[in-house]
Amino acid sequence: MRILHTADWHIGQTLNGWSREHEHESFFANLSQLIASERIDVLLVAGDVFDGINPSGDSLRLLYRAIADCLRANPKLQIIMTAGNHDPAQRLEAPEAVLNALGVHVLGTLRRNADGVDMDRHLIPLRDASGVLRAHVLAIPFLRQADLPGLQLGATGGSEHAITTAARALHIAMTEAANIRADGLPIIAMGHLTCAGGLESEGAERRILIGGEHAVPPDIYPSALSYVALGHLHRAQSLDGGRVRYSGSPFPLSAAEIGYDHGVTLLDLNEGFTPTHIPVPRAVPMYRLPASGVAPLSEVIDALNALDLAADTPRNAQPFVYLSLLADQPVTQIAATLDALVSSLPIRVAGQSITKPEAIAAPSASPPSLSETNPEDLFHMAFRTSHGVDPDTMHLAAFREAFSEI
Repeated sequence: MRILHTADWHIGQTLNGWSREHEHESFFANLSQLIASERIDVLLVAGDVFDGINPSGDSLRLLYRAIADCLRANPKLQIIMTAGNHDPAQRLEAPEAVLNALGVHVLGTLRRNADGVDMDRHLIPLRDASGVLRAHVLAIPFLRQADLPGLQLGATGGSEHAITTAARALHIAMTEAANIRADGLPIIAMGHLTCAGGLESEGAERRILIGGEHAVPPDIYPSALSYVALGHLHRAQSLDGGRVRYSGSPFPLSAAEIGYDHGVTLLDLNEGFTPTHIPVPRAVPMYRLPASGVAPLSEVIDALNALDLAADTPRNAQPFVYLSLLADQPVTQIAATLDALVSSLPIRVAGQSITKPEAIAAPSASPPSLSETNPEDLFHMAFRTSHGVDPDTMHLAAFREAFSEI
């Protein structure tokens, strides 16, 4: 039996207003090809299927086309998909009655019955191509505070944080119940959270906070679980000797992820539970200029002109570029020069910042306390740090409108 573990698709994501649909379509084409060429029996998708809680019709169609293509690649394929913190949990699982008939299990929320977690729903048997039962998946979606039994925020006196204690108790109880049903067969768990020791990336991953805690140790997953397929961290990485693993996202979702080796993870039960990383080619290049820090306009222009660009590249396949400039001349002049150059090149600007020299040279100071500032002051500070200029009336009006709706 061969299992493919993936996560963090973030369908519907945009960068500076630019769609990522072309990249998603390319990834799904590669995914269906992998399912056929690697003779995949099971596809695990460990959360953040969508980028937001209100996916567009185009995003929904893209997901269902991807599912259809995967099933065409292997009509006997089992697909198990769990919700992440970005996903609209109930909307994701709304079509499950239809999808279940196709061998697709979608779990957006943790369901309970009189005996505890509904194991008829959350423990899914896995069969190989010949129909032989080989393993089970313990499918656990993104957990919210209400999902953790006996959680008492602020509780003291224990050896670990209350969140960790509650998460550990839940996973132990579910694993024990699964073991009774599994009758000695391996159990693979799915989850969507941050495990301590995992490397996070900036710009696309939200810190999941419950009671002030955002990471739990990997040993909340009992040793009886043969493998834990995780989502949320976008960098492919293994913890606990490879037993607990993040497959990572299929392509970079922010500037911090440009250097990642994106792909999917293969498990071959005939060879044990050692994960194998399979790289996925990028449909669209992504650059940060300069590669780190900031640079004067002249150096950034040289770097842009040095890129290997094809003038006939379709708009939706043009490279993404993050630009970080040092304000060695008036900011308005830098912005105007840069806009003129960018408009003549086959690139898409994913992000741009202009930093004044004094902002770099200034010694770091302790941030003001909440009693010493207010949200609008913080907005002023953040805008000035990012753009090198103060926000104008249009920006302030947009901030005030957004803040009034919180």
